[in-house]
Amino acid sequence: MNYPKYFDNIETIKLQDMLANFLGAFENGIVEFSYLDVVKSAGHSCPTVAGAFLMVREGLKALYKGEIPQRGEISISFKEDAEEGVAGVIANVVTQITGATETSGFKGIGGKFVRHGLMTFNDDISSSIKLNRLDTEKSVEVHYDPNTIPGSPLQQSLMQKIMQDIATADDNKLFGELWQQRVENIFNNVGKVITIVSG
Repeated sequence: MNYPKYFDNIETIKLQDMLANFLGAFENGIVEFSYLDVVKSAGHSCPTVAGAFLMVREGLKALYKGEIPQRGEISISFKEDAEEGVAGVIANVVTQITGATETSGFKGIGGKFVRHGLMTFNDDISSSIKLNRLDTEKSVEVHYDPNTIPGSPLQQSLMQKIMQDIATADDNKLFGELWQQRVENIFNNVGKVITIVSG
């Protein structure tokens, strides 16, 4: 499987999932998500998918401050409706990493390991997403702004040619390279695109 090599240079997200530990899936419940994992699930790599990954990664760092995040013990809030804009795309990535779902998640075993009901939409927040620890009730709000990292001026004209079915093979290749170049630049400028406010 070939993919942009910068995927391998992106810091991963490590969590502990006590359900995985209980059921013997991962030793001590330690599970690690790479950006490649998320891209395979999403089916593509774009500023939205990259942003979702970064919001979770950086949000968990701020929320747990050196502790290992507990998968299934984190609730997530969105200000948008699930069907508004790219909220659903972001939510899918967030669910993959944190286990949190609105209604479709795991119902638990004996009252433990419950995953559904940990994600809400249309919440009264000003940020992109809010992460909350269930054990301490501490929270962080994460703002993501990919517009600070513009793409190549060639992208729009190339996309138009592709959509009109008049693009050459070289055009298609160049568009993909330029698209991923912008995503890579987002990862290389986390401080510009991510802002965190502790609750």
